[in-house]
Amino acid sequence: MSQLRQARTITTAQFHQALNTAVNLRHPHRNKATLLLSFKAGLRAGEIAQLDWRMLLDANGKLGTTLNLPGIITKSGRARRIPIHPDLRKALLKLYRITGPLGPVILSERGKAMSAKSVVNWFKNIYDNTGLEGCSSHSGRRTFVTNAARLIHKAGGSLRDVQLLAGHQSIITTQRYIDGDSDAQRKLVSLI
Repeated sequence: MSQLRQARTITTAQFHQALNTAVNLRHPHRNKATLLLSFKAGLRAGEIAQLDWRMLLDANGKLGTTLNLPGIITKSGRARRIPIHPDLRKALLKLYRITGPLGPVILSERGKAMSAKSVVNWFKNIYDNTGLEGCSSHSGRRTFVTNAARLIHKAGGSLRDVQLLAGHQSIITTQRYIDGDSDAQRKLVSLI
């Protein structure tokens, strides 16, 4: 049985290269927010495409502290809440000032909601222009899950918290997203 190739995770330096590419194209605020929704919130392309400002606003109509994804836009059909990373919050505030509080967060060139396929193609274009091979729209999500798993102990949490942020039904699925780190493995064995 052949195994499907997973999207590549990328380093912080590679993320900044992709971000630099994105903000130097048309619609820099939209582009930055799109990348950050993937890398700092772990959203899938379809979730980015369907994200609406109402899912981000608090009761006073201001940008809240969490992304509230209803089950209707998630792959699993289960709602989830994701705290908004400070960098993502800044990018969303700039975008909010441009688009206003109604409708889709990420708009196409024509000012309409993007389809999931359009978001996938957008990421492919960014990675191609950056020279990052093996990356796809899922690279940000895999990088988010991997980084969260590596850092969760510092937050006093467990892999279950990473699973909930990712919206995975099974912890086994979450574990498949996490890239190993040979340097960390060497350090761990030396501590034993």
